[in-house]
Amino acid sequence: MLILRGLNARTSLRMIRWVATEPLPSSARSTPSNNAAAVERPLRVANYPSHRTLREGMNGSPLESEKPSTYGEGIDWSSSWQGFGAKPFGNDVQKKLAEPLEPEDIEMKPDGMIYLPEIKYRRILNKAFGAGGWGLVPRSETIVTPKLVTREYGLVCHNQLVSVARGEQDYFNDTGIPTATEGCKSNALMRCCKDLGIGSELWDPVFIKKFKAQYCVEKFVEHVTTKKKRKIWLRKDRQVEYPYK
Repeated sequence: MLILRGLNARTSLRMIRWVATEPLPSSARSTPSNNAAAVERPLRVANYPSHRTLREGMNGSPLESEKPSTYGEGIDWSSSWQGFGAKPFGNDVQKKLAEPLEPEDIEMKPDGMIYLPEIKYRRILNKAFGAGGWGLVPRSETIVTPKLVTREYGLVCHNQLVSVARGEQDYFNDTGIPTATEGCKSNALMRCCKDLGIGSELWDPVFIKKFKAQYCVEKFVEHVTTKKKRKIWLRKDRQVEYPYK
């Protein structure tokens, strides 16, 4: 009895039928012989490769035909790792990157997660490296699945690769893909900035607890449409907004 673990009944049955009907490769076929041993049929699983590319794994397709581009001094940043971890930035830059966040810049989601708006990351980068002294370059093609846009980007500062991260953004219909590509880029930028220490407090449990206790509060609200009640987090200086009241 053939048992395929980790698969549901329908998938297992489909695979068993495939194995039973798939012809043997010519190299595995036996030739007539009085003493010839039976050749064991190799178990091959269709459509279950041992490794797949990201695009195949996500069942997505590239947004367009994208080719690597060169930036700056003819460097192909889609594959180059120039300057990665080679030397630290100057003390002046490091001080600006390590400056603590202003409490009024930190926002909170209803589920209690605190975050820094994407535009604030750009302002910190401009302050540390100067406008034009840094840039976000694509490191892969844009992959579009039925619900998600994703792409890998690299953060380059003063002609030095600093960090590589993959951005992602959900969308609900095809008209939202252009906006989702921008959201994907912004998401990658925020993830890259973690390696520069920008907003590192946002991942510090001690800071998070203190911030919530001082600046935030939990409130019971009612959904305007469904009339369901729930508890949400918000800053003390913010009002409850739609769709809650």
